[in-house]
Amino acid sequence: MLETPGRIEPCFFEDRIPARLADLSVEIQREAVGLGQGLHPDSAAELAEMVRVMNCYYSNLIEGHNTRPRDIERALAGAELEAETRPLALEARAHVIVQRAIDERYRAGTLPRPTSLPFLTWVHRTFYEEMPDEFRVIDHPDGTREPIVPGRLRQAGDADVSVGRHLPPSSARVAAFMDHFDKRFQIAEGSASGRIIAIASAHHRLNYIHPFPDGNGRVSRLMSHAMALTAGIGGQGLWSVSRGLARGLTDRGEYKRMMDLADSPRRGDRDGRGNLSESALATFCEWFLKVTLDQITFSAQLFDLAGLEKRYRRLVADTVEDKRAPELISAVLRHGALERGDAPVVLKTSERTARNTLRTLTEAGYLTSASPKTPVRLAFPLAYRERLFPNLFTDADLPG
Repeated sequence: MLETPGRIEPCFFEDRIPARLADLSVEIQREAVGLGQGLHPDSAAELAEMVRVMNCYYSNLIEGHNTRPRDIERALAGAELEAETRPLALEARAHVIVQRAIDERYRAGTLPRPTSLPFLTWVHRTFYEEMPDEFRVIDHPDGTREPIVPGRLRQAGDADVSVGRHLPPSSARVAAFMDHFDKRFQIAEGSASGRIIAIASAHHRLNYIHPFPDGNGRVSRLMSHAMALTAGIGGQGLWSVSRGLARGLTDRGEYKRMMDLADSPRRGDRDGRGNLSESALATFCEWFLKVTLDQITFSAQLFDLAGLEKRYRRLVADTVEDKRAPELISAVLRHGALERGDAPVVLKTSERTARNTLRTLTEAGYLTSASPKTPVRLAFPLAYRERLFPNLFTDADLPG
């Protein structure tokens, strides 16, 4: 019997969006609009790069790969890496590179539709082309090794796969399922609430299809990031879906349990008209949207201009003897960048004294610039990252 793409239905809620999902989507929109409010765009861009590192850190953690943020940043800078940490650091670097490219395409207006096959194969191809050789193969239980071809879907002639108890569509039918997947989620773009709720349902349904031999989890999380941008809830890149999925709302096992729940078959005549359970999909989407809201709220508190400025000033006051230094930090944070010649005006002091303050902050890693004569920008030294941004890179306080 022909395996039809209708197996992934329902993809979303066409007749009536559940009120709890509609309410969550409105709340998410409202919170995302205010994220980073008051921050200069240049300062927000610096923070967004740090959030990319956080996103890949947690995305890797979901896969069981624990990579230190310091190693990720060293890999991005092209620094020499220790042999034992190099593969995981380069894997994380690949994730950041792809997310950065997604963000750049979105700003340029050239981002393809995130549920489209061209976008998804581009993500997979770019990610695996940047991956170290150690992670470009699949080790099968029988001892054989299969190379991963960047951007290549499962297709006729490939062995079928299983993911735990779930049996994804057969390899020969993946292309048909992906065509159906994209057409169905195009329909969800008709309303603001639909675009937000579709982020959750598409995330599950893509993993249900399991279109690639490997890397589906990371591709789905990058797709969710891109869908958040196109749905207008990207929040200047200042929040991370992967952090929320890795941590859950109550424990770290929630993501897997909720994904398994959404695999459930239809439970009778009152459970929608598709092959899969509509009520289970609604429960999964509610959880996913609550995770999204939780992460946006967390980031709003963390990157609030007044709170961030207060924490940064206190840090500089505690670690730098120059009493003028906090004032210069405040000016750079609020203006995004500062011409070196403006420092005496900000500090109300002589050029020589201002130059000394600039040099002190630069040598301490609090300010950075492209050259000794170009404007200075704020930096976020890794050694003080946890003090500036509490709980950003830690899951030590999580139950489970």
